[in-house]
Amino acid sequence: MKILVIGAAGMVGRKLTAALLAAGQVGGQPIESPALADIVAPEQPAASVLVSTIATDLSEPGSAALLLEDRPDLIFHLAAIVSGEAEADFEKGYRINLDGTRHLFEAIRLGGLAQPYRPRVVFTSSIAVFGEPLPAVIGDSQDHTPLTSYGTQKAICELLLADYSRRGFLDGVGIRLPTIAVRPGKPNKAASGFFSGIIREPLAGMEAILPVDDSVRHWFASPRAAVGFLLHAAQMDTAPLGQRRNLTMPGLSVTVAEQIAALQRVAGSAATELIRREPDEVVARIVAGWPQAFDTQRASALGFRAETSFDEIIRIHIEDELPPA
Repeated sequence: MKILVIGAAGMVGRKLTAALLAAGQVGGQPIESPALADIVAPEQPAASVLVSTIATDLSEPGSAALLLEDRPDLIFHLAAIVSGEAEADFEKGYRINLDGTRHLFEAIRLGGLAQPYRPRVVFTSSIAVFGEPLPAVIGDSQDHTPLTSYGTQKAICELLLADYSRRGFLDGVGIRLPTIAVRPGKPNKAASGFFSGIIREPLAGMEAILPVDDSVRHWFASPRAAVGFLLHAAQMDTAPLGQRRNLTMPGLSVTVAEQIAALQRVAGSAATELIRREPDEVVARIVAGWPQAFDTQRASALGFRAETSFDEIIRIHIEDELPPA
C-alpha cells in the first residue's frame, strides 16, 4: 500500500507517521514507499522502508498533481493553518485551508480520467464547523453554523469531500477532531492553544497564561487518540457512512476548572500554582462561540474511541512526552 501524509511535519503528522512505520501495515496491507509532505520538508524518519520527504505548498497550482504521481492508495490530508492564524489572515486561511484542499481533490479526480484511481482520503476537519446558537450537547445531525473563518473553511471542505466521494472520485472519511490536548512542544497560533498550555507548561515547571474564565467548557482528546482516529478511518469499511462522510470524533467535555483539578490530582499544587490568569477578550470571544459537548453515537458505533477522563489525558502526555524523573 502506497501512503501519502500531507501535513506530516506537524505534531499529529509526526505521531501518525511514527505509528504507521511502527505498524508497517494498514488493514493488513504492507506499507510501501510512504511519502511525507508539508510546507517544509518533514524530518527523515528512521524506517525499514524508503520514505520520501517533500517540501511543497499544496495551495500552489500543480503541487497536488506532483504529490500524486505515484498514485498513493491512502492519503492523509492534515495540512492547514490553525484557527487563530486563519482568523487573523483572511486570505491566507482560504488559500491554505480551502484552495489547497480543492487542488488536492481535483488532482485526484483528474488522475482518474486516464485510468481508474479512487484512493482513500482521510481528511481532518474540526468541531469549529459548529457555532452558536448550539444545544448543550450536539448530536450527529447538527447544522454547520461556523462563527470563524477557519470553521467556515473546514465546513466547505467537508462538503467537497462528501461530493467528490459521492461522484466516485475518492473514498473520503472526514474526522472532526476535538481540541487536541496536551499538545507537546511550543505554543502555536491556535486560539485553543491555552487549553494545552495550562497543563504542559506547569508540568515542565513553567508559568502558563490562562486567558479565559475557569467556567469555560470544551471538547478534548489526546494526541494518542487523534492518531487512533486517523488509523481507524484509514482502514474502516466506509459503506456504513453512506453519503454522510464526515464524523464528529468522540472526546471528553470538561471545564477549565476541571482541567486544573485534574492537574492538581496528577501533579500536585506546585503545578497548578504556575497558572496565571490574564483575560484576553479576543480569545474569550472566539472560544465562546465553540461547541462544548457532543453525543458521538455514530462515530462510536463505527469503532472510534477516545479517553474517558482528563486525568488520563494528562498521564498520556507525561508518558509520551516527559522523560522519567
